[in-house]
Amino acid sequence: MLVDAIEKRISANYYDPAHLLPDSGLTELVRLATLAPSAFNFQNWRFIAVRTPEAKRKLWEAAGRQAKVLEASATFIICGQLPDHSVLPERLRPSVEAGFMPEATSVLWVRGANALYTGNARMQRDEAIRSATFGAATLMFAAAANSLATGAMVGFDPDEVVREFGLGPDEVPVLLMTVGRTLPDNWPQKPRRPLQEVLEFA
Repeated sequence: MLVDAIEKRISANYYDPAHLLPDSGLTELVRLATLAPSAFNFQNWRFIAVRTPEAKRKLWEAAGRQAKVLEASATFIICGQLPDHSVLPERLRPSVEAGFMPEATSVLWVRGANALYTGNARMQRDEAIRSATFGAATLMFAAAANSLATGAMVGFDPDEVVREFGLGPDEVPVLLMTVGRTLPDNWPQKPRRPLQEVLEFA
């Protein structure tokens, strides 16, 4: 149940290095992650599953030599892509062919995306970060629902990640996310602020 996954999720720092998550398991997590929403259905994200010893070593260096990168089954580099309206017709075609999106609506969406993002570097970057974050959160809860732990990481050198893992000029490495089986030393979920401090009804 989704509520159970949310309530039992922790940010893990200590992983069982003997636990190996097969590529099929990593693929299923990403399949679920890509069910997250994105503006105009851009699906402007990419997930790099770092799981070989050589690749882990590179990422470990780029992430300040944090041990969890080496010990987790894998670490995802979650990238947002700058939105480019020229890719939208292809990405919207399945919806048109399925019969629930009129062709005219697809054309309007492409025009709208062009007007919203073209020439607006800040909006493009914001959208890349939003989409990657939605995908990352969905991956996190998919992992929790499958009795796996995750740890979102922002402590890394983005330029080194771009260089070592061949990211394109339109890709932003938004965060890293470790995934695997935890060891007992991890803290439980940390208490949250009272709702009256964060919720306002208008």
